[in-house]
Amino acid sequence: MAERPARKPRKPHSAQVVRTERLTPHMQRVVLGGEGLAEFSADTCTDHYVKLLFPAGGATYPEPFDMERIRAEFPREQWPVTRTYTVRAWDPEHLELTLDFVIHGDEGLAGPWATRVQPGETVRFMGPGGAYAPDTDADWHLLAGDESALPAIARALESLPEGVTAHAFVEVSGPEEEQKIDSDIEVVWLHRGDRPVGEALVEAVRALEFPEGRVHAFVHGEAAFVKDLRALLRVESAIPREDLSISGYWRLGHNEDGWQASKREWNAKIEAEQEGVTGAGAAA
Repeated sequence: MAERPARKPRKPHSAQVVRTERLTPHMQRVVLGGEGLAEFSADTCTDHYVKLLFPAGGATYPEPFDMERIRAEFPREQWPVTRTYTVRAWDPEHLELTLDFVIHGDEGLAGPWATRVQPGETVRFMGPGGAYAPDTDADWHLLAGDESALPAIARALESLPEGVTAHAFVEVSGPEEEQKIDSDIEVVWLHRGDRPVGEALVEAVRALEFPEGRVHAFVHGEAAFVKDLRALLRVESAIPREDLSISGYWRLGHNEDGWQASKREWNAKIEAEQEGVTGAGAAA
């Protein structure tokens, strides 16, 4: 058997901060640009994401920036730290990439960075990844998520042509966090207040009278409510797996490093439990 050729290392993209904007009390926008984006593209999926690279513990890396060299010469704890963010907009003509960050004061890594970064600063990132875009053959669309899913939901809604049937639910902390979305589809904004994350979302989707026909659904956000909505859609409503884009973007009590380390196992466990119920129901 012939040996499989080694995978060519992916080269990080390099861009400069063009401008920043506070959209709401807890959402900060950062627009990146520059010739380093000439080979970047994010125009096939509405959930495209990039992985920003932050120096670990103030480490300084040699130029030109080379991930393979860093991995070879630096101890593991000094490798760049990654944080994943959805592409809110991509302008290939002007080479501008827009990212929106949920911020909670000084909590976390990327949020505080987004609030203090200045135009001209260099940003490096990997990507894009992504797998979802609204299926034009579906009879209707369901989109549901919290703040972390808002950029992807907004981009999906803005991609849908006029006249398409879609129901969109976005949970935010309060009315001050609502955003303008360039779409004729009405978004149902759910204000969390002091309730647990996702509780209002699960209630709203459960109360929805589903239209006739095939649905294409996008459900993302905190892992616990995503689990509940997956049970509702996949098990109770028997929506085929291929018609669902559903995953936890984050998990309460975990930073991204901890969540990413356990996400595969968590998803596999949930899927095994719920697919087992689905299979049993189908066989009954």
